[in-house]
Amino acid sequence: MTPPKAWSHLPFFEQDFPTIAGELAENSDILPPADVRFSALEACPPEKTRVVILGQDPYPTPGHANGLAFSVAPEVSPLPRSLANIYAELQSDLGSCPSNGDLTFWAEQGVLLLNTALTVPAGKAGGHARIGWGSLARQVIQEVSKHPTAFLLWGRHAQSFANNIHGSEHMVLESAHPSPLSARRGFFGSRPFSRINDWLRTQGQTPINWTGEAQ
Repeated sequence: MTPPKAWSHLPFFEQDFPTIAGELAENSDILPPADVRFSALEACPPEKTRVVILGQDPYPTPGHANGLAFSVAPEVSPLPRSLANIYAELQSDLGSCPSNGDLTFWAEQGVLLLNTALTVPAGKAGGHARIGWGSLARQVIQEVSKHPTAFLLWGRHAQSFANNIHGSEHMVLESAHPSPLSARRGFFGSRPFSRINDWLRTQGQTPINWTGEAQ
């Protein structure tokens, strides 16, 4: 696991990462594969990050997680339930949704799909929530707060990182998590995608193509 060059200046990589890397090296059944664990940060260097969507940890089912929060490999079917609810809200909000669960094309447009833990033991959701990854998430949020950014915080866990957003020039959207346990408590009907695009236009920026359809 090589730290992404654009983020390697963060204190996390000198202070915390060596311990985490040592712990991961002692376990072979860790998801996602080592070569994609930093995919979210590699796709979105600080200066190109326009939107941050904060997740919790990777999918614990082998073959699902691809290093981007909420995203799965394109061949995964059916979609994980939270992602299926995200797509249902996309359909309601924008009238369409992507053809598969791979959100790489979001990341390529400056949407940082960041989990607060970048690894998980296979079959054990939340298993790496306390090994130190949270420091990286906090520092990343502080870094991108140096320029106007839209933050999408779904659920209490993501919202607990809001105090790392510095400055008043950002857009911060908070709602219930898209999980089946909470989606009907404020996620459905929140229209986050069109609202973010409206805000990006006020910043003089190109809206995000959330659906994957030709624009």
